[in-house]
Amino acid sequence: MADIASYLPSVPGKWVKHFAQAGLTAKGILYFLLGVLAFMAAFELGSTTRHVGRKGVLSFIEQLVIGRVLLGLEAVGLVCYSIWKLLQAAKDTEGKGTSLKGIVYRLRYAASGASYGLLALIACELVFDTDGENGSGSLRRTITAAMLQNPLGRWLVIASAVVIAQGGVYYIYQALTGRYQRKIKEAGLKHKAERAMIKAGKAGYAARGIVWIIVGYLLLRAALDTRSGGTRNAFRFLENSFYGSYLLGGVALGLICYSLFAFMEARFQASSR
Repeated sequence: MADIASYLPSVPGKWVKHFAQAGLTAKGILYFLLGVLAFMAAFELGSTTRHVGRKGVLSFIEQLVIGRVLLGLEAVGLVCYSIWKLLQAAKDTEGKGTSLKGIVYRLRYAASGASYGLLALIACELVFDTDGENGSGSLRRTITAAMLQNPLGRWLVIASAVVIAQGGVYYIYQALTGRYQRKIKEAGLKHKAERAMIKAGKAGYAARGIVWIIVGYLLLRAALDTRSGGTRNAFRFLENSFYGSYLLGGVALGLICYSLFAFMEARFQASSR
């Protein structure tokens, strides 16, 4: 990855921070709405079940007053987040280096950037109504089905499921051990802001970890018996389990906390310029 970085043009540090701030704000909005809609679905506070899932959140934004404008802004923010993560991977803006551990970190950044880039593409499709909501969804299902019909593709899906589940375990590990707090404490924030960010991060990382583990499990099941996975099905899995509504409600509140953590992280990026 160091060789790739040498071929890329240098990016001013203030640009990286601008991308980070806009991207984290968009991510915060996404997770806030995801948490709110999941909470409403858990306790049947409206016809929200079909919106639960990151792609469903984008469809929900589109249906609001001036929804296309808001969705366009969200798409821009998601593009910024994707660029920021890809810069972290390619240019090593976090200084992770080229050791095995550093490469793993940078590969995670690249995967995150690609994932949010896909979300930005879906948002753009909804803004310009190119195939509408069903187009990108049917495309994703077609790609998944094609992969599952191919022996190598099936193994790639299994590998992806394991990686996603491991990511979920890592998020929970960070929540339990407080490893995510290191950068917060290095930021020199005021005591109240630091405590609020730590609490929001703990709940948010735990909730996100639970969702990722379930998504990984469902994706693995998809590879084994062709059932589909995804965030929406992960929420349905929680809802249909023992005390499902309360579990889903708790995870939804955790995701709202994660959104607040993202907003505070965006603010931290702004204040560190």
